[in-house]
Amino acid sequence: MKAMILAAGRGERMMSLTKDCPKPLLMLQGKPLIVWQIERLANAGFKEIVINIAYLGSMIEETLGDGSKWGVKISYSNEQENALESAGGIIKALDLLGKKFLVVNSDLWCDYIPQNSYDLGKKVAHLIMVPNPEHNKQGDFGLMGHDITLSSGERYTFSGIGYYSKELFEGLEQGRRKLGNVLREAIKDGLVSGELYKGIWRDVGTPERLKEIESI
Repeated sequence: MKAMILAAGRGERMMSLTKDCPKPLLMLQGKPLIVWQIERLANAGFKEIVINIAYLGSMIEETLGDGSKWGVKISYSNEQENALESAGGIIKALDLLGKKFLVVNSDLWCDYIPQNSYDLGKKVAHLIMVPNPEHNKQGDFGLMGHDITLSSGERYTFSGIGYYSKELFEGLEQGRRKLGNVLREAIKDGLVSGELYKGIWRDVGTPERLKEIESI
């Protein structure tokens, strides 16, 4: 199974720090944010990683290279200067991914161990959910047993880590497209499963959160 790291966003809430540095390259405890993701994927047995880039993307490519430093092969999906949102980025990169793949946000701080051979069964997506943080108290989706719902079950926050079938994105036109909208349609059809992860997880979305994690 291949993995994709979403790294094309501008990091608007971090512009005081990302004016001249793409968010995935911001330093956290001695290494770039995205390197934490690459190392965790490599340690879990992933051999091929796709990274989408846009804003200051050449800096990411120059820093990470072909991935050989971590024992993986990195391919890049270049969205130029116009980031396509999460789903749009995945759609553009589909030819670089297999029938089933893992997608991880680049701006996460967590100890979740990804599986490099996750079996989706008849589902088209499996989402890793986490308890709601202070900045998202209402959560994103419901979770009933192993099924993600829109209106029932306890609500939790989507971690930014998910396993997907290519089927979820096939037939969708390329362009800017949010992942949440694509997922909601599949959830309505009962095609998305999930699980609650209670380990370490932080969304490094603001300078304050970055500083907070740095002090841990």
